[in-house]
Amino acid sequence: MNKLPKIETERLMLTELKADDIEDIVKYASNKNISDYTLNLPHPYSEQDAIYWINLANQGLKSGTNYIFAIRLKENNEFIGGIGLTVEKRFNRAEIGYWIAEPFWRKGIATEATKKIIDFGFDNLGLNKLTSSHLAKNPASGKVMQNSGMTKEGELKEHVLKKTEYHDLILYGITKKQVGK
Repeated sequence: MNKLPKIETERLMLTELKADDIEDIVKYASNKNISDYTLNLPHPYSEQDAIYWINLANQGLKSGTNYIFAIRLKENNEFIGGIGLTVEKRFNRAEIGYWIAEPFWRKGIATEATKKIIDFGFDNLGLNKLTSSHLAKNPASGKVMQNSGMTKEGELKEHVLKKTEYHDLILYGITKKQVGK
């Protein structure tokens, strides 16, 4: 696959990240609440971080290891977050990661995007299993996973070190068989 498909939902478009998105990526991702509730977004978040993320998306697409989409509002094409799959080819599975800009929290946007990325992983990439995880202090992300059809598979105690604090990680998964594909 040399170009990501444009995926549409009722309210969203999942598209390739572009250099034009850098300003909005930095504006939204530099919010400390985003960093506090996600695993891999640093704080402060800089323009260099956004450029790194876009490059990761481009290189990952070429190698088939990362499929990273911008989440945009369909009505005005506004960038409001990101979602992607990190593929483990050897095991024919991928991990879903996502973040949504805080002004768009609690609107069902993450669930809407996650359901489509699950379809993309099974239908377009032929994967057998998709997983995702969240910090225990972010139960809203667990709700997204549950509402997307994923099942809780476990909890890893003090599994992640962020700055100086250890966090529990809650794991979710879904298989092709579970969705009847």
